[in-house]
Amino acid sequence: MESLDVLHDVIVALHIVSAAAIVGGWFAHFKNPTVTASQWWGSLGMVVTGVILFGWAMLGGGDPNHMKLGIKFLIGLLVFAAALLGRRKSNRGEVVPTGLAHAVGGLGLVNILVATLWH
Repeated sequence: MESLDVLHDVIVALHIVSAAAIVGGWFAHFKNPTVTASQWWGSLGMVVTGVILFGWAMLGGGDPNHMKLGIKFLIGLLVFAAALLGRRKSNRGEVVPTGLAHAVGGLGLVNILVATLWH
């Protein structure tokens, strides 16, 4: 296995772990919704690794599905923005609105479903 293949696999793994942090944090706090630090870091990781993977796909000479990747990127940005707003409220000691907390986890789950079900 080439070293670039290993690097690609590590980035994919980080992308998956980031998505798991978002959705896992949502499930863990479902009854008392909030936005956790792991969800915020997961949203940042998901966007950054997603952009890297998109660039990698473009450089690889393949023909990535631009519509699918654009939708995933948009959802990822929405998750990041919601997580950022939720963390700011939480850090100030304010109550995180239930809808905002569920938006982070729910949109994270939607992003996973788009990635896995759209062929």
